[in-house]
Amino acid sequence: MSKLFTPIELRAVHARNRIFVSPMCQYSSVEGMPNHWHLVHLGSRAVGGAGLVMVEASAVSPEGRISPADSGIWSAAHGEAFKPITEFIAGQGAVPAIQIAHAGRKASTAPPFQGGAPLTRAQGGWQPVAPSPVPFAPDHPVPRALQAGEIRELVDAFAAAARHALAAGFRVLELHMAHGYLLHSFLSPLSNHREDDYGGSLENRARLPLEVVEAVRGEWPRELALFVRISSTDWVEGGWDLDQSLELAQWLKARGVDLIDCSSAGLVPDARIPAAPGFQTPAATAIRQQAGIATGAVGLITAPEQAEQIVATGLADVVFLARELLRDPYWPLRAAGVLGVEAPWPPQYERARPR
Repeated sequence: MSKLFTPIELRAVHARNRIFVSPMCQYSSVEGMPNHWHLVHLGSRAVGGAGLVMVEASAVSPEGRISPADSGIWSAAHGEAFKPITEFIAGQGAVPAIQIAHAGRKASTAPPFQGGAPLTRAQGGWQPVAPSPVPFAPDHPVPRALQAGEIRELVDAFAAAARHALAAGFRVLELHMAHGYLLHSFLSPLSNHREDDYGGSLENRARLPLEVVEAVRGEWPRELALFVRISSTDWVEGGWDLDQSLELAQWLKARGVDLIDCSSAGLVPDARIPAAPGFQTPAATAIRQQAGIATGAVGLITAPEQAEQIVATGLADVVFLARELLRDPYWPLRAAGVLGVEAPWPPQYERARPR
């Protein structure tokens, strides 16, 4: 019996298997709106058999986008535009999910396939914000440090995004606290040099992320699951690390978070990352065991046997696949065949099922 293809219950959310689609930016929106590309991109992963399909990092404000082409969820109109997508995903038996985010000091850049460089105002860019005036990289602009009142507005923006996501039909919400974006930049001492209640000690650096969780959990129905993606380490001496992640995970659990999506890095451009198959899985295991909360493993998970081993041995509760699902939207159906599982195929595709 395959553990990978065993359903998982997260509050009242039922996922048919433990293969989750990671949020992957498509840089294909106009004014943050999803379109036909998103319907086909996300819908094909649901058709392909994933248990949960998560929309890319969707900004809680226009200034929170990584690029002008990023997805957004800052208005009721955005929520309405997502409805056909959530309905299609759910109609294929997968759980519709969305990650909400603010890019912070990494905002206002061109899409990667257009070079990824910071944009000037003349190019359609804007002033990035951060906990402290510390740029992401030497060629990036110095961000403006957020004032206390602006921090309160950001908390409200995340809560409003949660309401729009609920109206859109999403069943799982993930908060982005990873990869050097705004909430991660508050957590890490490398980017947070504040001397007020939002800087200094671990408790203070975690204050904004935890305020966001509390505000969002207050809007997100009790029966629906809330995830948080973290960078479990910056891979830099003196930065955010696994010990701090373990402490944060316990605080998140106490505030109603159901699963920690365990990634890493992204805060600084020159981190030395020991990338290898499953290299981030040990962090998911440590957090699962020591904080007592469900975790997702992500990072160079490509083989069905590898994914099965991760969940079957309790290293993590689910696996999040990213690039492998870009290469093959039907990876879950193929994995079922490799693992000898009778997974349901869409009836339209039944005649192609290997016998």
